Amino acid sequence: MRIFDLFIGRWAIAISIIVIILLAIAPIGLRGYQLHILIVSFYYVVLVSSWNLLAGYTGQFSLAHHSFATIGGYASGLLIFHFGTPIWLSMLAAPILTLLLGLILGVLVLRMRTIYLAIATWAFGETFRITISANYTLTRGDAGLSVPSLFGLSDLRPYYYLFLVLMILALLFMRWLVLSPVGSFMRAIKDDELAAKAMGVNTIRWKLFIFSITSCIAGTIGVFYAHYIALLSPVTMKFTEMGKIVIMATMGGLGSFIGPIIGAPLVQILFEWTRTYGEWRMVVFALIVIILMRVERRGVVGLIQRLSRLATDGADRCK
Repeated sequence: MRIFDLFIGRWAIAISIIVIILLAIAPIGLRGYQLHILIVSFYYVVLVSSWNLLAGYTGQFSLAHHSFATIGGYASGLLIFHFGTPIWLSMLAAPILTLLLGLILGVLVLRMRTIYLAIATWAFGETFRITISANYTLTRGDAGLSVPSLFGLSDLRPYYYLFLVLMILALLFMRWLVLSPVGSFMRAIKDDELAAKAMGVNTIRWKLFIFSITSCIAGTIGVFYAHYIALLSPVTMKFTEMGKIVIMATMGGLGSFIGPIIGAPLVQILFEWTRTYGEWRMVVFALIVIILMRVERRGVVGLIQRLSRLATDGADRCK
């Protein structure tokens, strides 16, 4: 059996259960900072996996995905700050607002292709970042907007289990979406949009659907993250944040379901280890991505596949 079969074959459910059990008992032996790294990793798994649905499966290279996560947090934070809305009620605004914004932006830009789509979505994200940064009266600008935390900050375990559950639910939903007929439409659009249209697939409708759903997922996980860190800032809308998402997806394996699940925690842990290097971290990771793409364009997942084939071929020769 090839090593990669563990990720896609009949062993997938068993391995998933084992991983979930290990993650469930992990807080027993971990300290606060270690739990924080895992919580942030869970957040990025959802964020990167949802962007992977859009870019990796549908071929729509949006550069505004990180903005929807931040917008979700600000939607809740501003309702609480200005109107005193109860926290759980204000959090409901995030998925609704980001779904609507994703729908509106999708209508405007999804007829564009390749570089034009990337530029348009980048402009959208930068417009929101500048607006939040400049409008101190409404958003408190670069000073940051304080929002109430969900469970306080003395114990991170409630957040750990919350984000673990959110990650599992989001991955299950996205896996169902990929295996459904919608997943077939997504892959058809990515492979050849004109051919898909000729076969009767309403490409604009399905691109708009995926763009809206992934925006909603980003906004939903973003609002929970906002009430975890308890301080919102335009910094999270900088383009380096989008670059981090792209790096995570690319290193794990863009276009594969397991890729972001591997890439997001891997890159986040490496980011924490290299924190002392500041912005030079992005240069280091850019070089790693370039080298990895030269060796294996499918990222870590593709590398595992290649090593699995080499190990299998070597075993066959020894027989």
